[in-house]
Amino acid sequence: MCCDTDAGRATQLAAQYRARPLTDWREAVHRDDVDVVFAATTHDMLAPIAAEAAAAGKHVLIEKPGARRAAELDPVAESAARTGALVRVGFNHRFHRALRKAREIFLEGALGEMMYVRGRYGHGGRVGYDQEWRAVPENSGGGELIDQGAHLIDLSRWFLGDFTRVRGALRTFFWRMPVEDNGFLLLETAAGQVAFLHAGWTEWKNLFSLEIAGRTGKLEIAGLGGSYGTERLTWYKMSPEMGPPETLAWEYPMADDSWRAENEAFFEDIRLNRAPDPGIADAQAALRVVEQVYHEERA
Repeated sequence: MCCDTDAGRATQLAAQYRARPLTDWREAVHRDDVDVVFAATTHDMLAPIAAEAAAAGKHVLIEKPGARRAAELDPVAESAARTGALVRVGFNHRFHRALRKAREIFLEGALGEMMYVRGRYGHGGRVGYDQEWRAVPENSGGGELIDQGAHLIDLSRWFLGDFTRVRGALRTFFWRMPVEDNGFLLLETAAGQVAFLHAGWTEWKNLFSLEIAGRTGKLEIAGLGGSYGTERLTWYKMSPEMGPPETLAWEYPMADDSWRAENEAFFEDIRLNRAPDPGIADAQAALRVVEQVYHEERA
């Protein structure tokens, strides 16, 4: 089934997959011949669709950030616990080739004790961007911080763990909208590790940059393919005598396969009855960071 409130779009998408077009999402999630639901909507509808689908016993992949606020995901978790449905949240950046390789190096312990993550992510929007749904707080829940910023927060948690201290700043520098077009974060773990993050809708040349630093090495990921530039991973291996590090680099000029890899992981979750990672708790952790900044900035 391909469901969209716009019948024309539903029909166009369904034709690509020999699927049936629908305009009522409730009909889709309650059909006996539907086993898995992908919720890819405006942020205000992600959790309601996921909660009803999970209550009907359907496994669900919710696109990031999963909801507008962490509490909106509580009914999803409750429904899933009751029916046994599995729920994955679509932080697909974990599945980019460079990030998968970086995670492998990290898990080997090659970076030593972690110190910090430094991340930048942004694009420049398009003509009329301030009139789209992301500029409507009721639909989006916020601006760039909850949009691309959610990916940076999730990736930082993936390497550093939970954050116990959250500081941030929101600015609307360019776009005429009631939400922020730039979000700045300084996050700290209980052990004192730091994530310094900036997400912006005023990045006139699309940018993705993530540095993951430990006491014995650093990983640098640049680009995501397409307009973000060739995806690259560089590993700087510090030597005991200091000086210039040994450097290893990988380039991934091929098409982005992160969504395919994410879906394969989700189907494996289902086959193995394995708890999805990232799941609801990961989305709620990222959203609590976003919420704290919104609360303090708007107080």
